[in-house]
Amino acid sequence: MVSVVLLLVIESGNRIAFCYDIVTNSSRSSSCELSTVSKKVILPDCVQEDYQLLKVILLKNGRNLKTQMEREMFRTCLKSGIVFALMTLLSTSAFAESRLQSILANGELRVGTTGDWNPMTFIDPTSKERKGFDIDIATALAADMGVKVVFVPTTWKTLVNGVVANKYDMTSSASLSPKRALVAGYSLSYFAVEDVPLMLKKNKGKYDSWDKLNNPNVTVAVTLGTVQEKRAEVIFNKSKIIKVSAPARDYQEVLAGRADISMTSNLEAAKLVEQYSQMMVVPVKGGMNPTPLAVLLPQTDQVWINYVNHWIILKTERGFFDQLKAKWLKQ
Repeated sequence: MVSVVLLLVIESGNRIAFCYDIVTNSSRSSSCELSTVSKKVILPDCVQEDYQLLKVILLKNGRNLKTQMEREMFRTCLKSGIVFALMTLLSTSAFAESRLQSILANGELRVGTTGDWNPMTFIDPTSKERKGFDIDIATALAADMGVKVVFVPTTWKTLVNGVVANKYDMTSSASLSPKRALVAGYSLSYFAVEDVPLMLKKNKGKYDSWDKLNNPNVTVAVTLGTVQEKRAEVIFNKSKIIKVSAPARDYQEVLAGRADISMTSNLEAAKLVEQYSQMMVVPVKGGMNPTPLAVLLPQTDQVWINYVNHWIILKTERGFFDQLKAKWLKQ
């Protein structure tokens, strides 16, 4: 078995250079090469100075750096505008078979998104353009890779299947779920949400706790394919639960009077209350199920997963996600 440890260095403008180690049962060799994506480039100074030291830093994922030289090189590489990822491959063909390679070769990043989760992903009613927290993430990632972003419409019910079936390379934000993780991979998390119940203002005072909502006289609406669908069955095991399929949404059942409450993330709840003056968040004590958000990726493509994770680390370090929170999550 041949093992390749590939160090991928990517600068903005679709310019790529990489270094790698090739390890066999009897020998080991190292090399630095230039990859032709749109044009050849010179490896950045922080890589040229000491490739072996940089490799050690990346093996540690930028964490637990013990020496002053390690810390200084890591800071230099972050400041230089480089997005880097360390990928351990099981065969020499793994990189060529990765979605990362196909994205760079085709010049486009395909992102599956439902477009119905304001403020994360939605369609602006005036411009008809896709907007939101997730749309900005995908657009920025594509820009840093030097490719264009292509948004592929999907539903919550088919979100996971789409990335598994190669209909898109990644998804917009999705809650971490053990069931989803059985068949799809996740990136690092960059945000977290919690569940809250919504009701009509005219019912104010009728419910003020999770316990009061869990009774046979309460009808709860959920959307098929969302994490709230399964959670509702546990939280409201005494209540009547109705499930709707996209493009219909659970909160619409409340607005129409067919359900007493719906359950959604605190993010969407804030936007819905702003959009529909007749709705309010049920005044329960605290939300339920705090859950990290991440993007779904092909489960077996560790090359692509590693790249996205290192991009998230870099963007977090530079305050990108804090800027998005300030832009989209004003409540």
